[in-house]
Amino acid sequence: MIRTVESPAHASAPVLAAYRYCEAVTGQQARNFAYGIRLLPTPKRRAMSALYAFSRRVDDIGDGGLADDVKVARLEDTRSLLTRIRADEVGEDDTDPVAVALAHAARAFPIPLGGLDELIDGVQMDVRGETYETWDDLKVYCRCVAGAIGRLSLGVFGTEPGARGAERAPEYADTLGLALQLTNILRDVREDAEGGRTYLPADDLAKFGCSAGFATPVPPPGADFAGLVHFEVRRARALFAEGYRLLPMLDRRSGACVAAMAGIYRRLLDRIEREPEAVLRGRVSLPGREKAYVAVRGLSGLDTRHVARRTVRRRA
Repeated sequence: MIRTVESPAHASAPVLAAYRYCEAVTGQQARNFAYGIRLLPTPKRRAMSALYAFSRRVDDIGDGGLADDVKVARLEDTRSLLTRIRADEVGEDDTDPVAVALAHAARAFPIPLGGLDELIDGVQMDVRGETYETWDDLKVYCRCVAGAIGRLSLGVFGTEPGARGAERAPEYADTLGLALQLTNILRDVREDAEGGRTYLPADDLAKFGCSAGFATPVPPPGADFAGLVHFEVRRARALFAEGYRLLPMLDRRSGACVAAMAGIYRRLLDRIEREPEAVLRGRVSLPGREKAYVAVRGLSGLDTRHVARRTVRRRA
């Protein structure tokens, strides 16, 4: 459940300006996220934009060209700002529009802001150059950078009164975040390799002869790269199936938002599965018209109803 949200008409001019800034950041930088949140009512859309803008700031620190010690210092500065927001110490006259918007959103919705601390922890893992031996190891990272975002978003969405199994909604939101992050990892495997990062578990790489990495547009000699990708795709599909149990617990427009974002990533996963080696040649993406189609399906309830029927059949 969520608290009654302050009407946008009653928000002060500085707060509205801060939200507009966050929405501009989201529209310019969120390739897939923006398609989903467009389906939300204004208060929820603005709150989600504030969450995105803060998360984008954290990600940009980790991905930037600064020295590692500078990155660590800036991440800790961002954590200190988050502590101020949590303590309700950021006023409407603050000069940081992201902080103003997020502070307002946190007063309006029960957002578990500790999830943003987890995001900072995950980006610090990137700065340290951590690698992952097993899927269980990688899940820790994915929960920080994506599962936490799912739980934060659920704070904005809320669950429907009387929704069956709603106590497990944070778990499903977390799992859906893992599904999206694993899809991202597959999509960006070449880009990450060029940046010196490897996310896929070392155990999986060794199993399919891919321990040499992905520095070229072709798989390593003797590697079963397609086998590796198909193995990870099956893992991601299982995560999507579990995470989709969240959808029937949400109101129509929140469910449409989640269905749109998850639907875009599932279609991306389909493309990767059909042509695994494409991810070694460049970033695989969906055209805008296909993303818009998925969003319309979500708003019409087609994907939500389909998932709800499958969920009911599994429980029967």
